[in-house]
Amino acid sequence: MDANGRLKMSELAEQSGVSAGTIKHYLREGLLPEPVKTSRNMAYYPPEFVERIRLIKRLQEGRFMPLKLIKGVLDEDPERARAMVELEDRIVERALVAQEQGRVSRAEVRRRYDIPANVLERLEDLEILSPNSRGYDADEVAIVEAISRFRAGGYDEQIGFTVYDALRYREALGPLVEEEVRTLLDRLAGEVAPERAAEIVSAGAEPLRELVGAIHSKLLREALQRVRAARA
Repeated sequence: MDANGRLKMSELAEQSGVSAGTIKHYLREGLLPEPVKTSRNMAYYPPEFVERIRLIKRLQEGRFMPLKLIKGVLDEDPERARAMVELEDRIVERALVAQEQGRVSRAEVRRRYDIPANVLERLEDLEILSPNSRGYDADEVAIVEAISRFRAGGYDEQIGFTVYDALRYREALGPLVEEEVRTLLDRLAGEVAPERAAEIVSAGAEPLRELVGAIHSKLLREALQRVRAARA
């Protein structure tokens, strides 16, 4: 570090946790301002580069953002990008805690619900269920319960209903959820404190499930009415 607190490349790499080669790549891509060169082979970097490099790496690896997009975000509003990452981290932390608290073992799920083992295995193969060594999380238990109730009501393989019908819903909901996440982060990041934003997201989970269920029920009824009208 020089008299002004600026860092050598080796020091910058050590403090940011990113290799010198990666930092040089960021420089070439315009993600970092030019360093202060004191000679042909010596340059010093402002200490704030450390946090900026960490942020770039998080956006690249955590959100899978290409470097060109990251550059645009940082050029436009680096503080908002930092707030967005902090908000994501807080929401994910809460979700992981809730996920682990509600886990139920495979054996207990099989005991509770009348679903053949091969059906559960297919749901796992399709990644509709993703249990760990401690079993299924609360959402996965709810999925199993719903499928059990479907089967009890007559939605079974004998008339053509299989676990692949659940896959159709997951694929349809995927883009909607991605859009929902983008909207939430855009509206909340930098506007409210991360902890309050996480509370808002948590509070909205149950009403959102009810909203989606009610809209689905309404659309289903309207579609059946259109089929009947067409036949008439």
